Amino acid sequence: MTVTLRPHQKEAVNAMWDNNKGQVIIPTGGGKTICMIEDAITNMELINRGQTFVVVAPRILLAEQLCSEFLELIDTTHTHIIHVHSGETSHFSTTKAEKINLFVNTARTAGENVIIFTTYHSLHRLQEADIEVNTIYFDEAHNSVQRNFFPATEYFAADSDRCYFFTATPKHSLTVFKPGMNDPEVYGQVICNVPAPKLVEEGYILPPKVVVKELPQGEYKQTDSQNLLETIDENSLNKILVAARSTKQIVKLLSESDFALQLAHRGYSCMYITSKTGAVIDGQKVNREKFFETLNTWGKDPEKKFVVLHHSILSEGINVSGLEAVLFMRNMDYIGISQSIGRVIRLGGAEKTFGLVCVPVWDKVGIGTARSVQAVVDTVFQQGEPAISVVRR
Repeated sequence: MTVTLRPHQKEAVNAMWDNNKGQVIIPTGGGKTICMIEDAITNMELINRGQTFVVVAPRILLAEQLCSEFLELIDTTHTHIIHVHSGETSHFSTTKAEKINLFVNTARTAGENVIIFTTYHSLHRLQEADIEVNTIYFDEAHNSVQRNFFPATEYFAADSDRCYFFTATPKHSLTVFKPGMNDPEVYGQVICNVPAPKLVEEGYILPPKVVVKELPQGEYKQTDSQNLLETIDENSLNKILVAARSTKQIVKLLSESDFALQLAHRGYSCMYITSKTGAVIDGQKVNREKFFETLNTWGKDPEKKFVVLHHSILSEGINVSGLEAVLFMRNMDYIGISQSIGRVIRLGGAEKTFGLVCVPVWDKVGIGTARSVQAVVDTVFQQGEPAISVVRR
């Protein structure tokens, strides 16, 4: 299948061909995955021998999503897929070094290609497998600087023929004691940096609109349920992502208040997902596959109204159609805020002209969150710079 690239994606792919290592900074919603896919396809077509490609994701869920997107466009006649993580998948999957080595080297000996989908948590398994890696793509690469993930990242940055770090939110370090993406020996230079205002101007993403909702405080303070419902009602929202402070807050909201009942009276479905509770749709527990299938189906349905709550699982990388607004009930770092905003600035129907970013304010946390959100929007969408998070000590 032919890949049609947008101008900024062509710029990124060309930069990858000109550099064997580097950082590709593209705003959330700008189509980073297509750049990886086009690069892999071109390599397979030009180099007629078995090659090994590795795609690294921050979560198993994202590894599965990336695999699906690759397989929509890549001819697998002479390309084999393997997953290296602890999750369930329909493809061959293992975390055992000897099995990884056997799978990869058998394919390469036959002149066939291999694409490995893994996570930062399991990347060291590939290192243990002692395989030759031709090209490695790090998705949401700001995760790679974490203490547990950096050793394997550093290894493959040196050992692979080609190595690319994709992110909308780079993480830098100002101390020698902690790694950062401003280390050129590991991460190379920024070879492509696409400013968000350019993508807004060209019609590939939508601008965010920040609304700070002042709510009663002190003796007139309302419950979380009342605050959320008032915010939803005033903004006439249909498809809403809520970033909750904790799993406990979500469980309490749905078990100790009439929030779900009030939503149902307004015609909304309610769903939530956390690492502790799993996935729930309208009170019924479901597996993750069913949850995301439903979320995407509802997102594409112009008539469907729903609220989806989470603590952090949906902030990063997940492609969900149709979300109109994100409501922040918690503060985050610049990366978390920028990634969350990215969930709602993807294109929708003709009636969607912006992604609403709403911060209900009724305590000090809300005030701090509102300031942080506005700072990120100013940096990314006004100044055209990536939301860089800096480790100072």
